[in-house]
Amino acid sequence: MKLTGDGVVWWNGALVPWSQAQVHVATHALHYASSVFEGIRSYPTPSGPAVLQLVPHVRRMIDSCRIVNLPLTYDEQQLARAVLDTVRANGHDSSYIRPLAYRGYGQLGVDPSKCPVDVAVIVIEHGAHFGVEALEHGIDMCVSSWRRLAPDTLPALAKSAANYLNSQLVILEAKANGFTDGIALDSAGFVSEGSGANVFLVSRGVLWTPDLGSSVLQGVTRNCVMQLARDAGLEIRETHIPREMLYVADEVFLTGTAAEVTPVRSIDRKPIGAGKRGPITARLQREFGDIVHGAKPDRHGWMTPVA
Repeated sequence: MKLTGDGVVWWNGALVPWSQAQVHVATHALHYASSVFEGIRSYPTPSGPAVLQLVPHVRRMIDSCRIVNLPLTYDEQQLARAVLDTVRANGHDSSYIRPLAYRGYGQLGVDPSKCPVDVAVIVIEHGAHFGVEALEHGIDMCVSSWRRLAPDTLPALAKSAANYLNSQLVILEAKANGFTDGIALDSAGFVSEGSGANVFLVSRGVLWTPDLGSSVLQGVTRNCVMQLARDAGLEIRETHIPREMLYVADEVFLTGTAAEVTPVRSIDRKPIGAGKRGPITARLQREFGDIVHGAKPDRHGWMTPVA
């Protein structure tokens, strides 16, 4: 997601030029990672751009702020309106949207209580995260040597910037070893998630995914895909998943705002199934894409028109 420096940013209640949305070097969040954020997508549809799962994303952001003691002065309706206003003002058909709440400039020290909470919404033009080819042919992953957060260290259910240092270590290690991304295990050694996406396995017609006790973020796209799987009559199991199930799965795929539904063709250089996108992955991917792009009815009310 390359930043171009164009457009406008919603910042503390007003739309400002991109170049004016700047923070001081003493901003608390720069030093102590005291921020939470969301990743949201808008898609082109026959009726114009529409935002996927706007309300669930805003609610998760509010929940994240509550978990990490980041008091917001904006409510759900105001944040949702800020997202729509910013998307509309930037004029992209397809956008990646980044709402951000962070401790600003106040005092230097671990205690954040004297620092104000600032809120911004950034919108950039965006296409396929791993590239269009990856959506068809899949990506190569590894199991990372870095574990996900233990439940009594940092809160995995909060989409907090502090958690994403772990994610950076996972993906940097993976890329240094020739993979597209990595899969992290939890503190008990069970499958957790990718650097920025949830993990699903298909085994003998059953859809498996790590439960919330496996140090995973409760992904909004994860929930969409699980709904589509239920619509298709698939059995879903949320549970602890041992590492070796990755290697013997018929299919593996990732879900996320950026990843959408991305097949995994190999893990630790072992091919998954036939080493290409499997039929259940393809079916869920196609159904997801048809709904968000308006080719099929929005039967679950996921899309919010921008206009």
